Parts: sequence; C-alpha cells; structure tokens
Amino acid sequence: MRMNEIASTRVRYGFWRIFTLLRREGFKDNHKRVYRLYIREGLNLRSKRHRRCRAEQHRENHAPVNQINQCWSMDFVSDQLYNGQRFRALTVIDNYSRRFLAIETGQSLKGCDVVNTLENLYEHYGIKPERIKVDNGPEFVSKELDRWAYERKVTLNFSRPGKPTDNPFIESFNGSFRDECLNTNWFLSLQDARLKIDSWRRDYNTFRPHSSLQGLTPEEVEFEMLNNKENSNLALSS
Repeated sequence: MRMNEIASTRVRYGFWRIFTLLRREGFKDNHKRVYRLYIREGLNLRSKRHRRCRAEQHRENHAPVNQINQCWSMDFVSDQLYNGQRFRALTVIDNYSRRFLAIETGQSLKGCDVVNTLENLYEHYGIKPERIKVDNGPEFVSKELDRWAYERKVTLNFSRPGKPTDNPFIESFNGSFRDECLNTNWFLSLQDARLKIDSWRRDYNTFRPHSSLQGLTPEEVEFEMLNNKENSNLALSS
C-alpha cells in the first residue's frame, strides 16, 4: 500500500528510490521481497533507451571534485507553456553535493541573465565556485559572463564542441529535471512555471534520494561535510 502511495505521487521514481524512501520510514523488508511486490503491483517503469554504439566516444578526463563549491555546472533547458509558448530555464548545480543551486526562467535569456543569477547567489548566500563547467553557447561565451568570472576569480571550463559527455553532471541533472518536473507538470504561465519548478527544486534538495549520493539528499551531504569540518577543527585545536 505504501509503495502504491509513493508511486502515485512521485510518478517517475523507480524501484531503488522508492525502496530508499521505505527504509527512511522504518520498513525493514529485504530489497528482494520489496522488488517482487513492486513488480506484482505493476509499478516498474518502462522507458525507451537508445542503444549505445560499440565505438563509444571517449570522455574527457575530469579533475576530481571533493568539496562543496569547488565546481559548478550550468546549462539551459527548453520547454513550453500549455499554449505552445516556448520558454527557457537556466539550471545551476553543485557537482559535489548535487544541490540544485538556482533556476532562472524566461522567454529569452542572455549573458546578463546568467551573470545576475550567479551574482544573486554570491550576494545572498556568499557562495561562488572555483570553476564552472559550461558548453559553448552564446550566453556562456558572452563578455558579461567573462567579465564577472574575471572579477570574481572564477574559472570558466568550457566543454569541447559536440561533446556533452564533458559535462556529465548537468546532463544527468537536466534529464531528471525534464523527466520528473517538466514532463509531469502543465504550465499555465511563466509565473506558474517558476512556482512549480521552484517547488521541485526544494523537493530535489531536501527530500529526493540520490543514487549517486548513496540514497542521501544534497542537504544531508552538505550537513555531513560541515559536521566533519567542525570535528576536524576541534581535533586540531585540542
């Protein structure tokens, strides 16, 4: 019954994400038994996946990321309102904690809008990254963003043209964003889109379990890291 309740409200959650939520709530059942019930209830998701070519393209060697705000990623996602009117959304995530840092939604977004989004994060939360991974879109190669990065001492790390695998974190995030938010909501206006997307952003950061984070949320990862820093500082002072 609880699996059906979760699946009915979070329609794009697969087995392992539902299993993690059940464990959070105190269910002790073995994952094999839970999976049998999951299949019996017809809750298994069916999504078409493109077959990978045998000659898979090589990925760029990535510098390791081992702390918060060491490296962010940015990209644009497009969608439309109920009447077919197109809009774009700028997404910004932290590559270590997977936190969905900011979203800017509008019909036409330019380099100055990217700068305003990053500057708002710096002014309101006092955070900025050491480097940002972006593609070669006109908004990211603009003079406005280049000037901001120079003044804030942030490195812009550009992907190779035609190589989305150079920035896998934002590609994976945008896939989840489209699957769980854009494809499951009906947007009546830009303001309605902003409200629903921001609601999903809060859920993504504080509730949704992440397989890449061993079932934790970005908020829990950041909390653990801050606790570890405090403990290490206390040990050094003692």
